[in-house]
Amino acid sequence: MTADKPPHATPEHIIQFFAYEHLPPNLRAVSQPFGELARTMAETTPPGAEQSAGLRKLLEAKDCFVRAALP
Repeated sequence: MTADKPPHATPEHIIQFFAYEHLPPNLRAVSQPFGELARTMAETTPPGAEQSAGLRKLLEAKDCFVRAALP
């Protein structure tokens, strides 16, 4: 029996956390380039463990920079 991939393993699941439209302008300016890069990487690299790891690490970096920009 072959197990299906869990939903958390899909790029779409990770990409959702790169949304920036809801942020105030100062935080959106920090977050938007990460969201655009994440989408590009998800579209141009083969799916798999390394892609997921790369997207997760990019998400961690984005979160750090957004927190750094908080007042």
